[in-house]
Amino acid sequence: MPNTLRIATFNIHKGFTHFNARFSLHLQRDMLRKLHADIIFLQEVQDMHTKHAERFATLPMNGQMEFLADAIWQDYAYGKNSVYPAGHHGNALLSKFPIINTHNKDISAHTSEQRGMLHCEIKIPHWNEPLHAVCVHLGLFAHWRRQQLVSVAEYIEQLVPPNAPLIIAGDFNDWGMRTGRIFAKRLKMHEVFEHHAGRPARSFPSWLPVLRLDRIYVRGFQVKHVEVHSGAHFLKLSDHAILTSTLTRIST
Repeated sequence: MPNTLRIATFNIHKGFTHFNARFSLHLQRDMLRKLHADIIFLQEVQDMHTKHAERFATLPMNGQMEFLADAIWQDYAYGKNSVYPAGHHGNALLSKFPIINTHNKDISAHTSEQRGMLHCEIKIPHWNEPLHAVCVHLGLFAHWRRQQLVSVAEYIEQLVPPNAPLIIAGDFNDWGMRTGRIFAKRLKMHEVFEHHAGRPARSFPSWLPVLRLDRIYVRGFQVKHVEVHSGAHFLKLSDHAILTSTLTRIST
C-alpha cells in the first residue's frame, strides 16, 4: 500500500560491535535485509577509513553506505559529520523510493564533538508532496543536545511545510527524555514508542537494553506497529538495538 511505510533506525557503530571488538558490517547488512524496511535511518556510518581498509580484507571498497544499500535500497544519501586523518563518518539514509533532494547540516555544539542532521526529501508513489526524512545523531552531554535540538527545530520550522509528512529518527542520546518531549511538542510530533507504550524504547546496550537513546518522531502518520530488535545475538552486531515502526499516512 503506498500510504503505509515501514521504517527503521540503527546506529551501526562504524560497522563494529561494542568496544570495536569485531567487524560486523556483513552481519548488519543481513539483519537490515530481514527487516523489509522501506526507509532506514543510519548513524555512525563510516564511509571511508584507510587504516581499516588495511586491516580488514572484507571491508567494502565503495564505502559502508553503498554496501548496506546493495540492490535493496535503490537510493541513498550520506551526511559527513566527523572528519579525521584516516577518513570520516556520519549519518545515512537508505530508501526504496527516489530521494529528490538532500541537505546535510552541521549541528555541532562543541568543537570536540562533530554532529549533524541529514535531511532528505523522498518521492513516494501517488503522494502529492514529498516525505521529509531527517536522520540525526546528537551529542553526549545534555546541554549540547538541547542546543542541537533547537537547531533542528528551527531548521524544520523554516524549511519543512507544516502539513508535510515528516519523520525524524536516529540516536538522540536522550536517556532523560525531557529534552525530546519538549522538542516533539514544539514541532507537533509524537514519538512512536511513547505513543504506544508511554515511553520511548530501551535500545542500549543492544543485548540487554536499559537506556532509551534512540527515537522515531513522526508527524502526519498513524502508528500501526513498533518493535525493538535486540537480544544476545546483537553482541555480534552493534551496541545499539534496531527500532522499527510501521506507519500509515493520515489523509489531509
